[in-house]
Amino acid sequence: MLEPAHHADVVIVGAGAAGLSAAHRLTSAGVTTVVLEAAPYVGGRMSTEKVDGFRLDRIGQLLTTSYPELRRTPGLDSLVLRPFAPGLLVHSDGRHHRAAEPVPGRSARGALTAARALASAPRVPRAARATPGPASRPAPLGGPLDQARLGAALARLATTPVERLLARPELPAARALSARGLPSRTIDGFLRPLLSALLCDPGLTTSSRCADLALHAFARGRLCVAEGGAEVLPELLAASLPPGTVRTGVRATAVSTTSVTTAEHGEIACRAVLLATDARAAAQLLPGLRVPPFHELTVFHHTAPEPPLDGPALLLDADRAGPVAHTTVMSRVDPSRAPAGRVLVSSTVLGPPPDERTVRAHLSTLYGTPTDRWELLAVHHTREAVPAMPPPHDPRRPVRLLSGLYVCGDHRDTSTVQGALHSGRRAAHAVLADFGIAAPECAQESLPAAA
Repeated sequence: MLEPAHHADVVIVGAGAAGLSAAHRLTSAGVTTVVLEAAPYVGGRMSTEKVDGFRLDRIGQLLTTSYPELRRTPGLDSLVLRPFAPGLLVHSDGRHHRAAEPVPGRSARGALTAARALASAPRVPRAARATPGPASRPAPLGGPLDQARLGAALARLATTPVERLLARPELPAARALSARGLPSRTIDGFLRPLLSALLCDPGLTTSSRCADLALHAFARGRLCVAEGGAEVLPELLAASLPPGTVRTGVRATAVSTTSVTTAEHGEIACRAVLLATDARAAAQLLPGLRVPPFHELTVFHHTAPEPPLDGPALLLDADRAGPVAHTTVMSRVDPSRAPAGRVLVSSTVLGPPPDERTVRAHLSTLYGTPTDRWELLAVHHTREAVPAMPPPHDPRRPVRLLSGLYVCGDHRDTSTVQGALHSGRRAAHAVLADFGIAAPECAQESLPAAA
């Protein structure tokens, strides 16, 4: 237990991915650090509920194997990534169309090959074509010329340095994609549902710079989830910190450059304070701090008598014919999330919770199979799930407010797990710079990815 007169070099308020990432950087540099978390568990929005042996993510943001912060952040060496395979399925006009993810490649030639493979992937010959559309209608990726344009655009994004992407003129993503010569069929049939899954933004109102960063990561890696649930990532970070660093069940009520006041343990003296909470909680402790708009989302978890798809693919709805934006047989992607022999289907709605019967009917259309025998396990609704990033948006918002007071989180970077981890690293380096300490470089080159 913390004593009222407890002292630390740095007190971090919030034990999400950003705060825990910063804690690793600071402790590695020899800075005494305490992380305070009001909840009884770490992870913030990256939490996983356990129901009858199922592991159910509350938000379930997607990861990609190309995220550099997953390799650079200490403590994640045992994180196992479960990729979607064959990658993506796009449902349109009653049919499934396969859009395999690019094969990771760092060279221009490798990126171009990956993008071409994505654009020209064949349709899936499955019985999930419940109501086949007219044969004359184009696939969601368009015809051969449209596919070539998409392949070229993804190839360019994959090989463009991040700093150049951030220096591009900024528009809403929909306008920027259209201005690049991509046809509306390709945008609405593939890029819109893809960016809805990556950024929770079906309207493509996101800053084109942030959308480019998301597509850059997609074109260079494979979409995946953490084995065991979203909570595994923050739990690994917390467990690999020095014992006693993370204190859960401690609520901060006030902060200054030299102390944090808590409801449970009084004032904790320190040399610097780092706010690593969500944007609204940070603004409550520091009135005047900007609170961005948010994307609202709801996740439905069902168990089915048998898997509605053969493989661990992510199924996107190009037609937007119902409330479900994307869905997957999660037990096929990550068997650890369901008891042996059981099936877990996780589906995301970008908005408030609709009637469950409407969701079930839409899932029947998407999977091409009856869902009347499916059992609802849980519904997780998060009103402020993902910070929105409309233009103008600075994905490198300052993390140093003044000497001794810092802030980090996905609301200071991009609204992704990568952004949260990166903002924590930036904040820790700002603290170390003010302390006159050189930031240690700690980078691991690879993460184990389950087949």
